[in-house]
Amino acid sequence: MLIGRSGEIKIMDEMLHSNSSELIAIYGRRRVGKTFLIREIYQKHIVFELIGLYKGSKKDQLKNFNAQLKLSSKRFENSDTPNDWFKAFELLKDYLNGLKSQKKKVIFIDEFPWIATSRSKFLMVFEHFWNSYCTKRNDLVVMVCGSAASFMVNKIIKNKGGLHNRLSHKIRLMPFTLHETEVFLKSKNILLSHFDILQLYMIIGGVPHYLNNIKKGESVAQNIDRLCFEGNGALVDEFTEVFKSLFENSEVHEQIVRELSKIKKGVTRKELLDLCKMGSGGVFTKTLDELTESGFVTQYQPFGKRKKDSLFRLSDEYSLFFLKFMEPNLGQGAGTWAKMFPKQSYKTWCGLMFETVCLKHIEQIKKELGVAKIYSINSSWRNENAQVDLIIDRDDGIINLCEMKFYNGLFTINKPEYEIIRNKLLQFRQGTSTRKNVFVTMITTYGVAENANSLELVTNYFTMDCLFEP
Repeated sequence: MLIGRSGEIKIMDEMLHSNSSELIAIYGRRRVGKTFLIREIYQKHIVFELIGLYKGSKKDQLKNFNAQLKLSSKRFENSDTPNDWFKAFELLKDYLNGLKSQKKKVIFIDEFPWIATSRSKFLMVFEHFWNSYCTKRNDLVVMVCGSAASFMVNKIIKNKGGLHNRLSHKIRLMPFTLHETEVFLKSKNILLSHFDILQLYMIIGGVPHYLNNIKKGESVAQNIDRLCFEGNGALVDEFTEVFKSLFENSEVHEQIVRELSKIKKGVTRKELLDLCKMGSGGVFTKTLDELTESGFVTQYQPFGKRKKDSLFRLSDEYSLFFLKFMEPNLGQGAGTWAKMFPKQSYKTWCGLMFETVCLKHIEQIKKELGVAKIYSINSSWRNENAQVDLIIDRDDGIINLCEMKFYNGLFTINKPEYEIIRNKLLQFRQGTSTRKNVFVTMITTYGVAENANSLELVTNYFTMDCLFEP
């Protein structure tokens, strides 16, 4: 059963009913459900499917191609394995020419980057196949897919050769939102409270494959203990595997991720360069772009400033959890998380992660504010004395200065908290000289306790429930 993905499904359905052949590139991080989505939507239309072999040689990939062709048509039962991709695609053309149906036919090439290695000439021949054959027909949908975001972006989406401006659509498949996560868990008859789902999400995010490992009848702590700390846990080795499968020279990607994990708030590009002790050349820029495009790092534009002043923040929940809690406790075995999660270090970490989750659900926050249809710009702001991670600057003359707090009950604005929020408000007004009304908006788990401090400072507050809206 498909959960969410309504926008992606609409695009894919439109491609089936267009009057021309279509080329679609779909990419996204490992385990996010790309292959599942394509097979679910196009299962009745796929006439040829090729899945690249991880670390397979050119010879291996060609053998695999020939095997898939034989599965697709008995006409090729006695065909020899082609010795290059030119001959392979001639066989594919021969197969397609023999199909009688007038309906759209889907060619699905999965893990495209694993096939298109630098010396294979696969990409060059594929470009020729699309331009010289597919575009002359009106009944093909060619779907290329890959987890290696750097390849998909640089070699397919930003292709400067034969595929330049040839894509009909690019689809970046993102992890589930909190709403989609709740629906997914319910589809497995796992009924958890919003607070429990939120805790799960802050640890493993909305990656469908990770969520599929959640067991009915286990608490959040039991599930995390089993997945992340037991010797054969499904996510014990995921951190290393995910970077190796996504990126070439993944050591640099991992270095940047590790440095960002040590920082509570966002940092500028220059600050990150200094932390990584790297030069400002192309390698750093390319790596940071790839991490951002893959969804591991999020770029936030500061209020009233240019893009070059952006802040970068590690936003992948699993990576943050792994580096903070899993890696230092590897090999400790079952029961490790049961001992750790009641500690203050986890509670403090939850506060930071709640901010990260809120930043991924800004559209839901705007909807709750009632400003979904009002043009607004999301940004962050900071000076030497204060930092605000989410500012919603609206065209109706209002700025929402958002404070996000994770707590297991009503959040009380005591005297120290009052001073912190008040200082942020004053610093922002003075630092920006804005003429707009600035309202403090609180987003908490269970709401804000009403007292003199909250009545003075807070204009509106919402609970975590608003983040679960579609």
